[in-house]
Amino acid sequence: MKIILIGYMGSGKSSVGKALATHLSVKFLDLDAKICAEENKTIPEIFSTNGEIYFRRKEAEVLKKLLEREESYVLSLGGGTPCYGKNMQLIKNTASVTSIYLKTGLLQLKERLIVEKDSRPLIQDLKTPEVLEDYIRKHLFERTFYYNQSDLTVLTDSKSVEEVVHKVVESLD
Repeated sequence: MKIILIGYMGSGKSSVGKALATHLSVKFLDLDAKICAEENKTIPEIFSTNGEIYFRRKEAEVLKKLLEREESYVLSLGGGTPCYGKNMQLIKNTASVTSIYLKTGLLQLKERLIVEKDSRPLIQDLKTPEVLEDYIRKHLFERTFYYNQSDLTVLTDSKSVEEVVHKVVESLD
């Protein structure tokens, strides 16, 4: 059993993923953390020294390796991962994978991301809440097509991590 968590940055993929993995007694994996370990750099360092295209190629390579593993796990993807190359197709075509879209609304995402802005290279230069909201809106419009290809969708607005985990477990049964 491989559970892949998909959603926009700030949707709770890492928090929910850790709690879900604990609940299911399986390993939690974070795609960005695996990329950082392989590159021996942070995501912002990879973006600034190698650029986004390099990062996206590395992301696809590490994703493929993780999907080839035999073990059960919960894997949290980066927000853009399903939207680049053939990543979503690869996820959908891998046996024993259930992809789950953690769907979070625009205003909830803005609230979460405004406080995390400095640690996220794609949004750190956005100066006002209005610019951030426009940025998120544009990305959600572009990415929803890919996110909606997930096997399951769980709404996360106004839910605690525990409530989202409960909804995910309920959806898996």
